[in-house]
Amino acid sequence: MEGDDRDACIASLRAGLDAGLTHIDTAELYGSGRVESEIVAPAIQGRRDEIFLVSKVLPSNASYAGTLAACEGSLRRLRTDRLDVYLLHWPGPHPLAETIRAFEKLVADGKIRFFGVSNFDAHEVEEAVRLAGPRRIACNQVLYHLKERAIEHAVIPACEQHEIAVVAYSPFGSGDFPTRSRILSDIARAHRVTPYAVALRFLARRESTFAIPKTTSADHAHANAAELQLSDAQLAQLDAAFPRGRARVLPTL
Repeated sequence: MEGDDRDACIASLRAGLDAGLTHIDTAELYGSGRVESEIVAPAIQGRRDEIFLVSKVLPSNASYAGTLAACEGSLRRLRTDRLDVYLLHWPGPHPLAETIRAFEKLVADGKIRFFGVSNFDAHEVEEAVRLAGPRRIACNQVLYHLKERAIEHAVIPACEQHEIAVVAYSPFGSGDFPTRSRILSDIARAHRVTPYAVALRFLARRESTFAIPKTTSADHAHANAAELQLSDAQLAQLDAAFPRGRARVLPTL
């Protein structure tokens, strides 16, 4: 990543922190560790206690020993002594029981506070709960945006049943945000916020669900932090404009 881009990313993270957006999500996968070391670490320097810091282990590294080593690598790159949550990035080749055993070891050692999963379908959530026990899986981080609501059929209900938070990644659709939606624009205008802020509030309308938007703009970070309450009528309008579609199995990464 070039210097100007890196500086912009750091500035946007700090702007988000200033606006009260304290959840920072990263992974050893991103930039082969460079996002942790070159963007997140300098952005959180001197502010670690303000932040809810999350990282992820690659499935290929998620054996018992591999998970422990991967976590140490992330801690070193992030220049911190602990993670608030550590996730398995997606289901992989190693037995999930090994990964969870490593997570429990990391909790016992004070290296992580909680652990969870990412990109897990409903049946995979059930298996994780069976192996870890009740109320041990903190969250399931999954793709969720206005045009991709399939997780509402089975994944969200399974997570809610087990009191697992649902973390929506790519909540703006990875370049496919419905910028021409009249309903989004009208609701945003009524609340004096951006359509992106409306989309975030819709995705977080359930108690169990919240979103982690990505931005490299400090202005966008502040706009995303806008507080608003959607009315029942507005929620119904958005639900009709962006139907959840058919149930389907989550794709394997």
